[in-house]
Amino acid sequence: MSAENPFGQVLVALVTPMTADGEVDWPGVEKHIDDVIDAGADGIVVTGTTGETSTLTDPEKIRLVEVGKDVAAGRAKIITGGGSNETAHAIELYKHSEQVGADGIMIVTPYYNKPTQAGILTHFRLVADATDLPVILYDIPGRTGVPIKYETILRLAKHPNILAIKDAKGDFSEVSRVLNQTDLMYFSGDDANVLPHLSIGATGLIGVTANIAPAPYRTMVDAVNRGDLAAATAEHRRLEPLVRAVMTHVPGTVAAKYILHGLGRIGSPRVRLPLVGPEEWEAALIEDEIDLVQGVPGVDFHNFRPDRNAAAGGALPKVAGTTR
Repeated sequence: MSAENPFGQVLVALVTPMTADGEVDWPGVEKHIDDVIDAGADGIVVTGTTGETSTLTDPEKIRLVEVGKDVAAGRAKIITGGGSNETAHAIELYKHSEQVGADGIMIVTPYYNKPTQAGILTHFRLVADATDLPVILYDIPGRTGVPIKYETILRLAKHPNILAIKDAKGDFSEVSRVLNQTDLMYFSGDDANVLPHLSIGATGLIGVTANIAPAPYRTMVDAVNRGDLAAATAEHRRLEPLVRAVMTHVPGTVAAKYILHGLGRIGSPRVRLPLVGPEEWEAALIEDEIDLVQGVPGVDFHNFRPDRNAAAGGALPKVAGTTR
């Protein structure tokens, strides 16, 4: 790897704690960031998919970077995610994030527009040109509608600011190909596949489940770094039912907030519409998975008190997000 890693290895795709009426719970944000850093995270991605970027206002996004920097106080890198499916808007957001101290930016493929590969290439290049911060490309075709094709990744890898890619495609042969053909760092964007990604050369993870349990991911990454596959596999197996609880029944944000609230770690499980809390049957499935979780460091489910009523529905915040 030619470039030094400016992002960290155990990155949390941070949920944005909110009050019951859907406003950002700023003291809750500070506490949650502090908790995950104390438990081993060395990077925090604020305003990503898991942070509900689609329904945050621009001032909220910038404030999350400021608060993150303040709380981290040098203990972890603060990466700003999200961006926009409008190139001009994305450029402004990332410039502003750089001004308030972000350590890096994660740029998602423009969603909904379904640009061609030439459009994707131009979007990423122009955003990367507009800032001096190191860039993580975010390839998640299940949400954006379009993949970043291999040939496009190769071309983007030549940009001096583009240092990494977060992969949520799960195509391991392509991961190996990109690692062989470029100097890009790879971050697993799929909680169930963190260890397989690491085992073929990925740098780290950007995880949703890490909101609840950063410590085992720290242990896993440290074990891989020293070549101890047995120790890494033990953490992977311990995490499996928790990952299933978070990632399979409802959107990851919704499940992570539901579980964090049940553990008493955030004040409300509320999400903003169009996301809603789990329905009764979904909550039951999540709780069934939780019953299978054993021995995950830093998480004690003996005191798990899920609150289906508090989680029900979704909030309509007073100020709409990014419409204009």
